[in-house]
Amino acid sequence: MNTPLQSPCDAATAQRAQVRAAPAHPSLVLAATILASSLAFVDGSVVNVGLPAIGRNLGADAAGLQWVINAYLLPLSALLLLGGGAGDRFGRRRFLIVGTVLFGVTSVACALATNVTSLLLARFLQGVSSALLMPNSLAILGATFQGEAKGRAVGIWAATGAAVGAAGPVLGGWLIDLGSWRGIFLINVPLAAAAIVLAWRNIPADRCLRVQPLDLAGGLWATFGLGALTWALTVGSGRSGWSTASLTAAAAALIALGVFLLVEQRRGERAMMPLALFASSSFIGLTLLTLFLYGALGAVFVLIPYVLIETAHYSATAAGAALLPLPVVLAVTSPFLGGLAGRIGPRWPLAIGPLIVAAGFGLALRIGAHADYWTEVLPALLVMAFGLSGAVAPLTTAILSSVDAAHTGSASGFNSAVARSGGLIATALLGSVLAAQGLSLVATFHIAMLACALACVAASASAYFLLQDPRPAAAPR
Repeated sequence: MNTPLQSPCDAATAQRAQVRAAPAHPSLVLAATILASSLAFVDGSVVNVGLPAIGRNLGADAAGLQWVINAYLLPLSALLLLGGGAGDRFGRRRFLIVGTVLFGVTSVACALATNVTSLLLARFLQGVSSALLMPNSLAILGATFQGEAKGRAVGIWAATGAAVGAAGPVLGGWLIDLGSWRGIFLINVPLAAAAIVLAWRNIPADRCLRVQPLDLAGGLWATFGLGALTWALTVGSGRSGWSTASLTAAAAALIALGVFLLVEQRRGERAMMPLALFASSSFIGLTLLTLFLYGALGAVFVLIPYVLIETAHYSATAAGAALLPLPVVLAVTSPFLGGLAGRIGPRWPLAIGPLIVAAGFGLALRIGAHADYWTEVLPALLVMAFGLSGAVAPLTTAILSSVDAAHTGSASGFNSAVARSGGLIATALLGSVLAAQGLSLVATFHIAMLACALACVAASASAYFLLQDPRPAAAPR
């Protein structure tokens, strides 16, 4: 996802990993998994601040800027589950190292790109590498630690990921202000090198955990379907509108995604997305909530820095720092609100939280051409942050409680993919905003904020009408 906020179900994946023999230095294994995951967190947030500079330097139009983000999110969304399955079968350590090496190489390719096409190709391969390293990094973490130690390790991993994701836009903006957007990709190289060395030396040799074949057909159809849908939405939301080509691509996307569902139905429990998950109305509601809420967030983390730089003439550093209150407030308030959700159940927090986020988007309608930070930008971000605290904290628990024990791994992995797909679709719909200038940019930004508010209302309705709180245990007689 192209935000500094990770999907809460990422951490849940680590919590469920099967136990393996303890390594000699578990703290170094933790460091390796954190460094590898940080690559995805940094890249998912820092590029948003660099869009204006990339557009000017490479002559990218609005569609090109959309694809700078979505060329990364597309393979990550479609191949995330497949990457985890490949690691289970062929070796998690192997795929972690391969993914990290590929990420480092493609980061250099991004920095050396001389045109939009070469940058997009490198970004696509970055997304593939993230789909390899992310799930295997978490699986290694979960298999290394047990009991309370596992909880502490996952907490350290989650906190570090949040901190890195939040610091990414600030660091990226500083590098851009120093003279070039290319530095935002080169900062990945030392991180990747350190992660590779630590993983090679400290993570135990692989043991194949599964013998079942990979769902390659499902992964290919999902990638093609999401790619066609993203292209159709990108072109359709741009200046040319819904042409014959974009409508044809949309139809092809629907057909491909339909074939994907047929493939998954035939594979049954061996599918990357078992259709048995959708027998639960709660799981359907949580999936819709995740799609709408994280789609709205994806738009925020793209548009607010872009508008601040282009209309209010913020420096790239200031635009990146403008977003810091959101993850900070989320980190401070989530434990309390998560505990509250544990006492009263997840349904009401997940219904009310998105409504508060929608109110934050309503406040974002006050952001004008000069965008005073303290009176216009900060209030909107603070309200969004408090609303997110009520929604993000109980989401993992609700996802894991919405399906039977046999499907918890598939459910959390699928929810993480849906969160990233929400950002993918939202970014594809931002063409008219990124193509506008001056007062027109502010006007289209306001329309986008209103659309995001409506998406959050839809997220709230999904939780309220479809989510069923677990029944309280019967009192002892």
